[in-house]
Amino acid sequence: MSANSVALAYLIASVFFILALKGLSSPLTARRGNLFGMVGMAIAVATTLTITKNWALILACIALGGAVGAVVARRVQMTAMPELVAFMHSLVGLAAVFIAIAAVNNPVSFGLPAILPMGSKLELFLGTFIGAMTWSGSVIAFLKLSGRMSGAPITFGGQHMVNLILAVVMVAFGLWFFFSETTNWTAFAAMTAIAFVLGFLIIIPIGGADMPVVISMLNSYSGWAAAGIGFSLGNPMLIIAGSLVGSSGAILSYIMCKAMNRPFLSVILGGFGSEGGAVAASDQGQKTYRSGSADDAAFLMGNADTVIIVPGYGLAVARAQHAVKELAEKLHSKGVNVRFAIHPVAGRMPGHMNVLLAEAEIPYEQVLEMDEINSDFPNTDVVLILGANDVVNPAANVPGSPIYGMPILEAHKARTVMVVKRSMAAGYAGLDNDLFYMDKTMMVFGDAKKVVEDMVKAL
Repeated sequence: MSANSVALAYLIASVFFILALKGLSSPLTARRGNLFGMVGMAIAVATTLTITKNWALILACIALGGAVGAVVARRVQMTAMPELVAFMHSLVGLAAVFIAIAAVNNPVSFGLPAILPMGSKLELFLGTFIGAMTWSGSVIAFLKLSGRMSGAPITFGGQHMVNLILAVVMVAFGLWFFFSETTNWTAFAAMTAIAFVLGFLIIIPIGGADMPVVISMLNSYSGWAAAGIGFSLGNPMLIIAGSLVGSSGAILSYIMCKAMNRPFLSVILGGFGSEGGAVAASDQGQKTYRSGSADDAAFLMGNADTVIIVPGYGLAVARAQHAVKELAEKLHSKGVNVRFAIHPVAGRMPGHMNVLLAEAEIPYEQVLEMDEINSDFPNTDVVLILGANDVVNPAANVPGSPIYGMPILEAHKARTVMVVKRSMAAGYAGLDNDLFYMDKTMMVFGDAKKVVEDMVKAL
Protein backbone atom coordinates (compact mmCIF):
# COMPACT_ATOMS: atom_id res chain seq x y z
CA MET A 1 0.00 0.00 0.00
CA SER A 2 1.11 3.55 -0.68
CA ALA A 3 1.78 5.93 2.20
CA ASN A 4 -1.44 7.83 1.43
CA SER A 5 -3.49 4.62 1.42
CA VAL A 6 -2.02 3.58 4.77
CA ALA A 7 -2.80 6.98 6.26
CA LEU A 8 -6.39 6.79 4.96
CA ALA A 9 -6.87 3.27 6.34
CA TYR A 10 -5.55 4.36 9.74
CA LEU A 11 -7.91 7.34 9.67
CA ILE A 12 -10.89 5.06 8.95
CA ALA A 13 -9.83 2.76 11.81
CA SER A 14 -9.62 5.80 14.10
CA VAL A 15 -13.18 6.79 13.19
CA PHE A 16 -14.34 3.31 14.18
CA PHE A 17 -12.50 3.64 17.50
CA ILE A 18 -14.29 6.93 18.18
CA LEU A 19 -17.63 5.31 17.32
CA ALA A 20 -16.69 2.46 19.69
CA LEU A 21 -16.17 4.89 22.57
CA LYS A 22 -19.48 6.53 21.75
CA GLY A 23 -21.24 3.16 21.77
CA LEU A 24 -19.64 2.06 25.02
CA SER A 25 -20.99 5.16 26.77
CA SER A 26 -24.38 3.46 27.24
CA PRO A 27 -25.39 -0.13 28.08
CA LEU A 28 -28.01 0.08 25.32
CA THR A 29 -25.36 0.62 22.63
CA ALA A 30 -22.41 -1.20 24.23
CA ARG A 31 -22.70 -4.23 21.94
CA ARG A 32 -22.58 -1.96 18.90
CA GLY A 33 -19.61 -0.12 20.42
CA ASN A 34 -17.70 -3.38 20.84
CA LEU A 35 -18.44 -4.25 17.22
CA PHE A 36 -17.11 -0.89 16.01
CA GLY A 37 -13.96 -1.41 18.08
CA MET A 38 -13.41 -4.87 16.58
CA VAL A 39 -13.83 -3.54 13.04
CA GLY A 40 -11.45 -0.66 13.72
CA MET A 41 -8.81 -2.96 15.16
CA ALA A 42 -9.16 -5.37 12.23
CA ILE A 43 -8.58 -2.51 9.77
CA ALA A 44 -5.57 -1.26 11.77
CA VAL A 45 -3.96 -4.71 11.99
CA ALA A 46 -4.62 -5.53 8.33
CA THR A 47 -3.13 -2.20 7.25
CA THR A 48 -0.04 -2.73 9.38
CA LEU A 49 0.45 -6.18 7.85
CA THR A 50 0.58 -4.66 4.37
CA ILE A 51 3.59 -2.52 5.28
CA THR A 52 5.59 -5.20 7.06
CA LYS A 53 7.83 -7.88 5.66
CA ASN A 54 7.96 -10.55 8.37
CA TRP A 55 4.38 -11.84 7.98
CA ALA A 56 5.05 -15.31 9.33
CA LEU A 57 6.37 -14.15 12.71
CA ILE A 58 3.66 -11.52 13.15
CA LEU A 59 0.82 -13.89 12.22
CA ALA A 60 2.24 -16.54 14.54
CA CYS A 61 2.29 -14.04 17.42
CA ILE A 62 -1.26 -12.89 16.62
CA ALA A 63 -2.48 -16.48 16.55
CA LEU A 64 -0.75 -17.35 19.83
CA GLY A 65 -1.86 -14.21 21.64
CA GLY A 66 -5.38 -14.44 20.24
CA ALA A 67 -5.74 -18.06 21.27
CA VAL A 68 -4.52 -17.39 24.82
CA GLY A 69 -6.72 -14.31 25.10
CA ALA A 70 -9.80 -16.14 23.86
CA VAL A 71 -9.32 -19.03 26.29
CA VAL A 72 -8.70 -16.72 29.25
CA ALA A 73 -11.66 -14.45 28.42
CA ARG A 74 -14.05 -17.40 28.05
CA ARG A 75 -12.98 -18.98 31.33
CA VAL A 76 -13.07 -15.82 33.44
CA GLN A 77 -16.31 -15.28 35.33
CA MET A 78 -17.98 -11.88 35.01
CA THR A 79 -17.33 -11.37 38.72
CA ALA A 80 -13.59 -11.58 37.99
CA MET A 81 -13.72 -8.98 35.20
CA PRO A 82 -11.76 -6.35 37.22
CA GLU A 83 -8.84 -8.74 37.53
CA LEU A 84 -8.95 -9.47 33.79
CA VAL A 85 -8.97 -5.76 32.97
CA ALA A 86 -5.95 -5.15 35.23
CA PHE A 87 -4.14 -8.10 33.63
CA MET A 88 -4.79 -6.76 30.12
CA HIS A 89 -3.52 -3.31 31.13
CA SER A 90 -0.29 -4.90 32.33
CA LEU A 91 0.29 -6.50 28.92
CA VAL A 92 -0.19 -3.17 27.13
CA GLY A 93 2.42 -1.57 29.37
CA LEU A 94 4.85 -4.44 28.94
CA ALA A 95 4.42 -4.33 25.15
CA ALA A 96 5.32 -0.63 25.16
CA VAL A 97 8.51 -1.39 27.12
CA PHE A 98 9.54 -4.21 24.76
CA ILE A 99 8.94 -2.04 21.68
CA ALA A 100 11.04 0.74 23.18
CA ILE A 101 13.87 -1.70 23.97
CA ALA A 102 13.77 -3.03 20.40
CA ALA A 103 13.79 0.52 18.97
CA VAL A 104 16.78 1.52 21.10
CA ASN A 105 18.62 -1.67 20.14
CA ASN A 106 18.00 -1.35 16.39
CA PRO A 107 16.53 2.05 15.54
CA VAL A 108 17.09 1.67 11.78
CA SER A 109 14.60 -1.20 11.56
CA PHE A 110 11.97 1.13 13.02
CA GLY A 111 12.68 3.88 10.50
CA LEU A 112 14.78 5.89 12.96
CA PRO A 113 18.35 7.24 12.49
CA ALA A 114 21.14 4.94 13.65
CA ILE A 115 22.11 7.61 16.19
CA LEU A 116 18.86 8.47 17.93
CA PRO A 117 18.07 12.20 17.98
CA MET A 118 17.07 13.92 21.22
CA GLY A 119 13.38 13.99 20.30
CA SER A 120 13.23 10.24 19.67
CA LYS A 121 15.06 9.54 22.92
CA LEU A 122 12.53 11.66 24.82
CA GLU A 123 9.59 9.85 23.20
CA LEU A 124 11.12 6.45 23.94
CA PHE A 125 11.81 7.52 27.51
CA LEU A 126 8.18 8.58 28.05
CA GLY A 127 6.82 5.42 26.44
CA THR A 128 9.12 3.21 28.52
CA PHE A 129 8.48 5.10 31.75
CA ILE A 130 4.67 5.02 31.44
CA GLY A 131 4.67 1.45 30.10
CA ALA A 132 6.83 0.11 32.93
CA MET A 133 4.72 1.85 35.58
CA THR A 134 1.57 0.53 33.92
CA TRP A 135 2.87 -3.04 33.96
CA SER A 136 4.02 -3.20 37.59
CA GLY A 137 1.04 -1.14 38.82
CA SER A 138 -1.40 -3.37 36.96
CA VAL A 139 0.22 -6.49 38.39
CA ILE A 140 -0.28 -5.14 41.92
CA ALA A 141 -3.88 -4.19 41.10
CA PHE A 142 -4.45 -7.71 39.76
CA LEU A 143 -3.00 -9.28 42.91
CA LYS A 144 -5.14 -7.06 45.17
CA LEU A 145 -8.32 -7.63 43.18
CA SER A 146 -7.85 -11.39 43.02
CA GLY A 147 -7.18 -11.66 46.75
CA ARG A 148 -3.58 -12.81 46.31
CA MET A 149 -2.49 -9.63 48.11
CA SER A 150 -4.22 -7.78 50.90
CA GLY A 151 -6.69 -5.17 49.64
CA ALA A 152 -5.78 -2.92 52.57
CA PRO A 153 -3.36 -0.02 51.96
CA ILE A 154 0.27 -1.11 52.39
CA THR A 155 2.36 1.79 53.66
CA PHE A 156 5.70 2.41 55.34
CA GLY A 157 7.45 5.41 56.85
CA GLY A 158 8.82 7.91 54.37
CA GLN A 159 7.02 6.28 51.45
CA HIS A 160 6.33 9.51 49.59
CA MET A 161 9.92 10.66 50.05
CA VAL A 162 11.18 7.35 48.64
CA ASN A 163 8.92 7.80 45.61
CA LEU A 164 10.18 11.36 45.12
CA ILE A 165 13.83 10.32 45.35
CA LEU A 166 13.31 7.48 42.88
CA ALA A 167 11.56 9.85 40.46
CA VAL A 168 14.44 12.33 40.66
CA VAL A 169 17.02 9.57 40.13
CA MET A 170 15.05 8.24 37.17
CA VAL A 171 14.97 11.71 35.57
CA ALA A 172 18.71 11.98 36.14
CA PHE A 173 19.29 8.69 34.31
CA GLY A 174 16.93 9.92 31.61
CA LEU A 175 19.01 13.07 31.11
CA TRP A 176 22.16 10.93 30.93
CA PHE A 177 20.43 8.83 28.26
CA PHE A 178 19.33 11.94 26.31
CA PHE A 179 22.75 13.59 26.18
CA SER A 180 24.82 10.47 25.48
CA GLU A 181 26.27 10.51 21.97
CA THR A 182 25.84 6.75 21.61
CA THR A 183 23.22 4.35 22.94
CA ASN A 184 23.63 4.43 26.71
CA TRP A 185 22.21 1.08 27.81
CA THR A 186 23.21 1.62 31.44
CA ALA A 187 21.09 4.76 31.71
CA PHE A 188 18.19 3.25 29.76
CA ALA A 189 18.15 0.05 31.83
CA ALA A 190 18.40 1.98 35.10
CA MET A 191 15.53 4.35 34.31
CA THR A 192 13.38 1.43 33.11
CA ALA A 193 14.03 -0.54 36.32
CA ILE A 194 13.18 2.48 38.48
CA ALA A 195 9.93 2.97 36.53
CA PHE A 196 8.96 -0.64 37.30
CA VAL A 197 9.64 -0.04 41.00
CA LEU A 198 7.69 3.24 41.01
CA GLY A 199 4.63 1.55 39.53
CA PHE A 200 4.78 -0.99 42.34
CA LEU A 201 5.22 1.64 45.07
CA ILE A 202 2.46 3.89 43.76
CA ILE A 203 -0.22 1.19 43.77
CA ILE A 204 0.50 -0.76 46.99
CA PRO A 205 -0.67 2.05 49.33
CA ILE A 206 -4.02 2.27 47.53
CA GLY A 207 -6.82 0.37 49.25
CA GLY A 208 -9.59 -1.72 47.74
CA ALA A 209 -12.13 1.12 48.01
CA ASP A 210 -10.12 3.11 45.47
CA MET A 211 -9.72 0.27 42.97
CA PRO A 212 -12.23 1.73 40.47
CA VAL A 213 -10.03 4.83 40.23
CA VAL A 214 -6.90 2.69 39.96
CA ILE A 215 -8.35 0.66 37.09
CA SER A 216 -9.38 3.76 35.13
CA MET A 217 -6.02 5.40 35.90
CA LEU A 218 -4.07 2.37 34.64
CA ASN A 219 -6.28 2.34 31.58
CA SER A 220 -5.21 5.92 30.93
CA TYR A 221 -1.54 5.06 31.52
CA SER A 222 -1.68 2.21 29.00
CA GLY A 223 -3.06 4.59 26.38
CA TRP A 224 -0.40 7.23 26.93
CA ALA A 225 2.30 4.53 26.81
CA ALA A 226 1.03 3.44 23.39
CA ALA A 227 0.83 7.06 22.21
CA GLY A 228 4.41 7.73 23.35
CA ILE A 229 5.70 4.73 21.40
CA GLY A 230 3.59 5.84 18.43
CA PHE A 231 5.42 9.17 18.36
CA SER A 232 8.78 7.36 18.50
CA LEU A 233 7.91 5.06 15.60
CA GLY A 234 6.02 7.68 13.60
CA ASN A 235 2.90 5.50 13.66
CA PRO A 236 -0.26 7.67 13.53
CA MET A 237 -2.49 4.74 14.45
CA LEU A 238 -0.71 4.20 17.75
CA ILE A 239 -0.79 7.92 18.47
CA ILE A 240 -4.51 8.28 17.79
CA ALA A 241 -5.60 5.06 19.52
CA GLY A 242 -3.31 5.67 22.48
CA SER A 243 -4.53 9.24 22.86
CA LEU A 244 -8.18 8.10 22.76
CA VAL A 245 -7.56 5.50 25.46
CA GLY A 246 -5.39 7.85 27.52
CA SER A 247 -7.80 10.78 27.46
CA SER A 248 -10.92 8.68 28.04
CA GLY A 249 -9.22 6.92 30.95
CA ALA A 250 -8.17 10.26 32.43
CA ILE A 251 -11.71 11.61 32.15
CA LEU A 252 -13.09 8.46 33.74
CA SER A 253 -10.58 8.78 36.58
CA TYR A 254 -11.77 12.33 37.16
CA ILE A 255 -15.40 11.18 37.21
CA MET A 256 -14.55 8.43 39.70
CA CYS A 257 -12.71 10.83 41.99
CA LYS A 258 -15.57 13.31 41.77
CA ALA A 259 -17.99 10.53 42.76
CA MET A 260 -15.82 9.93 45.84
CA ASN A 261 -15.33 13.67 46.49
CA ARG A 262 -11.60 13.14 46.56
CA PRO A 263 -8.76 14.93 44.73
CA PHE A 264 -7.06 12.62 42.25
CA LEU A 265 -3.66 13.11 43.91
CA SER A 266 -5.04 11.97 47.27
CA VAL A 267 -5.90 8.62 45.73
CA ILE A 268 -2.42 8.24 44.28
CA LEU A 269 -0.53 9.44 47.35
CA GLY A 270 -2.22 7.48 50.13
CA GLY A 271 -4.47 4.62 51.24
CA PHE A 272 -8.17 5.27 51.54
CA GLY A 273 -9.42 5.11 55.11
CA SER A 274 -6.02 4.28 56.53
CA GLU A 275 -6.59 6.76 59.31
CA GLY A 276 -9.41 6.68 61.80
CA GLY A 277 -10.97 3.46 60.57
CA ALA A 278 -10.04 1.43 63.59
CA VAL A 279 -11.34 4.06 65.96
CA ALA A 280 -14.68 4.17 64.20
CA ALA A 281 -14.99 0.42 64.27
CA SER A 282 -14.16 0.18 67.96
CA ASP A 283 -17.55 1.60 68.92
CA GLN A 284 -19.28 -1.28 67.18
CA GLY A 285 -19.71 -3.39 70.32
CA GLN A 286 -21.60 -0.58 72.10
CA LYS A 287 -24.31 -0.38 69.42
CA THR A 288 -27.31 -2.58 68.88
CA TYR A 289 -28.79 -3.65 65.60
CA ARG A 290 -31.87 -5.55 64.49
CA SER A 291 -31.44 -8.77 62.55
CA GLY A 292 -33.95 -10.87 60.67
CA SER A 293 -34.26 -13.75 58.25
CA ALA A 294 -34.69 -14.04 54.51
CA ASP A 295 -38.37 -14.87 55.13
CA ASP A 296 -38.82 -11.62 57.07
CA ALA A 297 -37.22 -9.64 54.25
CA ALA A 298 -39.35 -11.41 51.63
CA PHE A 299 -42.53 -10.60 53.56
CA LEU A 300 -41.65 -6.89 53.76
CA MET A 301 -40.76 -6.63 50.07
CA GLY A 302 -43.78 -8.67 48.95
CA ASN A 303 -46.09 -6.21 50.72
CA ALA A 304 -44.34 -3.06 49.49
CA ASP A 305 -45.27 -0.86 46.56
CA THR A 306 -41.74 0.25 45.74
CA VAL A 307 -38.38 -1.51 46.23
CA ILE A 308 -34.91 -0.26 45.36
CA ILE A 309 -32.07 -2.80 45.23
CA VAL A 310 -28.55 -1.48 45.87
CA PRO A 311 -25.89 -3.94 44.61
CA GLY A 312 -22.34 -3.83 45.98
CA TYR A 313 -19.12 -5.81 45.90
CA GLY A 314 -20.71 -8.49 48.09
CA LEU A 315 -23.07 -9.31 45.23
CA ALA A 316 -20.09 -9.79 42.91
CA VAL A 317 -18.25 -12.03 45.37
CA ALA A 318 -21.34 -14.20 45.91
CA ARG A 319 -22.15 -14.24 42.17
CA ALA A 320 -25.72 -13.43 43.08
CA GLN A 321 -26.73 -11.42 40.00
CA HIS A 322 -28.90 -14.17 38.51
CA ALA A 323 -30.63 -14.82 41.82
CA VAL A 324 -31.29 -11.08 42.09
CA LYS A 325 -32.94 -11.13 38.67
CA GLU A 326 -35.25 -13.91 39.86
CA LEU A 327 -36.09 -11.87 42.94
CA ALA A 328 -36.91 -8.79 40.86
CA GLU A 329 -39.10 -10.82 38.51
CA LYS A 330 -40.92 -12.42 41.44
CA LEU A 331 -41.61 -9.01 42.99
CA HIS A 332 -42.74 -7.59 39.65
CA SER A 333 -45.24 -10.43 39.33
CA LYS A 334 -46.72 -9.28 42.65
CA GLY A 335 -47.11 -5.73 41.38
CA VAL A 336 -44.04 -4.30 43.16
CA ASN A 337 -42.10 -1.55 41.37
CA VAL A 338 -38.46 -2.74 41.53
CA ARG A 339 -35.47 -0.67 40.45
CA PHE A 340 -31.71 -0.86 40.91
CA ALA A 341 -29.52 1.97 42.22
CA ILE A 342 -25.91 2.06 41.01
CA HIS A 343 -23.13 4.03 42.68
CA PRO A 344 -20.28 5.04 40.31
CA VAL A 345 -17.58 3.44 42.47
CA ALA A 346 -19.47 0.35 43.66
CA GLY A 347 -17.40 -2.77 43.08
CA ARG A 348 -13.79 -2.89 41.96
CA MET A 349 -13.87 -1.22 38.56
CA PRO A 350 -15.89 1.49 36.82
CA GLY A 351 -19.26 0.06 35.81
CA HIS A 352 -18.69 -3.18 37.74
CA MET A 353 -22.31 -3.43 38.91
CA ASN A 354 -23.65 -2.49 35.49
CA VAL A 355 -21.66 -5.33 33.94
CA LEU A 356 -23.02 -7.89 36.43
CA LEU A 357 -26.63 -6.78 36.05
CA ALA A 358 -26.27 -6.75 32.27
CA GLU A 359 -24.93 -10.31 32.38
CA ALA A 360 -28.06 -11.33 34.27
CA GLU A 361 -30.12 -9.59 31.53
CA ILE A 362 -31.84 -7.23 33.93
CA PRO A 363 -33.68 -4.61 31.80
CA TYR A 364 -31.64 -1.44 31.39
CA GLU A 365 -34.62 0.77 32.20
CA GLN A 366 -34.67 -0.68 35.72
CA VAL A 367 -31.02 0.24 36.35
CA LEU A 368 -30.54 3.86 37.42
CA GLU A 369 -27.44 5.84 38.32
CA MET A 370 -27.04 7.62 41.66
CA ASP A 371 -28.04 11.06 40.40
CA GLU A 372 -31.16 9.67 38.76
CA ILE A 373 -32.53 7.78 41.74
CA ASN A 374 -31.33 9.54 44.91
CA SER A 375 -34.37 11.79 45.07
CA ASP A 376 -36.65 8.71 45.09
CA PHE A 377 -35.35 7.12 48.30
CA PRO A 378 -37.59 9.15 50.69
CA ASN A 379 -40.66 7.82 48.86
CA THR A 380 -39.45 4.21 48.73
CA ASP A 381 -41.00 1.55 50.94
CA VAL A 382 -38.06 -0.88 51.07
CA VAL A 383 -34.39 -0.65 50.12
CA LEU A 384 -32.48 -3.93 49.80
CA ILE A 385 -28.70 -3.47 50.09
CA LEU A 386 -26.68 -6.42 48.82
CA GLY A 387 -23.07 -6.34 49.95
CA ALA A 388 -22.66 -2.55 49.73
CA ASN A 389 -21.22 -0.55 52.60
CA ASP A 390 -19.24 2.63 52.05
CA VAL A 391 -21.44 3.84 49.17
CA VAL A 392 -24.49 3.96 51.51
CA ASN A 393 -22.71 5.18 54.65
CA PRO A 394 -24.40 8.30 56.12
CA ALA A 395 -21.02 9.24 57.64
CA ALA A 396 -20.41 10.95 54.30
CA ASN A 397 -22.74 13.70 55.59
CA VAL A 398 -20.89 14.14 58.91
CA PRO A 399 -18.18 16.85 59.02
CA GLY A 400 -14.85 15.39 60.13
CA SER A 401 -15.57 11.92 58.78
CA PRO A 402 -12.83 10.49 56.51
CA ILE A 403 -15.46 10.17 53.76
CA TYR A 404 -17.20 13.49 54.44
CA GLY A 405 -18.56 14.97 51.23
CA MET A 406 -18.47 11.72 49.28
CA PRO A 407 -21.72 11.41 47.30
CA ILE A 408 -23.64 8.35 48.51
CA LEU A 409 -26.83 6.51 47.68
CA GLU A 410 -29.25 7.97 50.24
CA ALA A 411 -30.73 4.63 51.27
CA HIS A 412 -31.03 5.84 54.88
CA LYS A 413 -33.92 8.08 53.80
CA ALA A 414 -36.14 5.16 52.78
CA ARG A 415 -38.95 3.91 55.04
CA THR A 416 -37.35 0.49 55.57
CA VAL A 417 -33.82 -0.71 54.87
CA MET A 418 -32.63 -4.31 54.68
CA VAL A 419 -28.94 -5.07 54.49
CA VAL A 420 -27.54 -8.43 53.36
CA LYS A 421 -23.99 -8.92 54.68
CA ARG A 422 -21.82 -11.74 55.91
CA SER A 423 -21.01 -9.87 59.14
CA MET A 424 -20.96 -6.43 60.76
CA ALA A 425 -17.39 -5.83 59.57
CA ALA A 426 -16.48 -2.37 58.29
CA GLY A 427 -16.13 -1.68 54.57
CA TYR A 428 -12.89 -0.95 52.72
CA ALA A 429 -12.90 2.60 54.06
CA GLY A 430 -12.48 1.08 57.53
CA LEU A 431 -15.52 2.94 58.89
CA ASP A 432 -18.49 1.66 60.84
CA ASN A 433 -21.82 2.32 59.14
CA ASP A 434 -24.51 4.00 61.27
CA LEU A 435 -27.14 2.92 58.77
CA PHE A 436 -26.84 -0.63 60.09
CA TYR A 437 -27.90 0.49 63.58
CA MET A 438 -30.92 2.59 62.63
CA ASP A 439 -34.36 1.52 63.88
CA LYS A 440 -35.59 1.25 60.30
CA THR A 441 -32.80 -1.15 59.33
CA MET A 442 -32.87 -4.96 59.45
CA MET A 443 -29.68 -6.94 58.99
CA VAL A 444 -29.87 -10.29 57.16
CA PHE A 445 -26.62 -12.18 57.59
CA GLY A 446 -25.29 -14.71 55.12
CA ASP A 447 -23.99 -15.24 51.60
CA ALA A 448 -25.82 -12.85 49.27
CA LYS A 449 -26.70 -15.53 46.73
CA LYS A 450 -28.05 -17.96 49.34
CA VAL A 451 -30.04 -15.25 51.12
CA VAL A 452 -31.59 -13.96 47.88
CA GLU A 453 -32.47 -17.49 46.78
CA ASP A 454 -34.21 -18.01 50.14
CA MET A 455 -36.11 -14.76 49.59
CA VAL A 456 -37.31 -16.00 46.20
CA LYS A 457 -38.52 -19.25 47.76
CA ALA A 458 -40.35 -17.36 50.50
CA LEU A 459 -42.15 -15.21 47.94
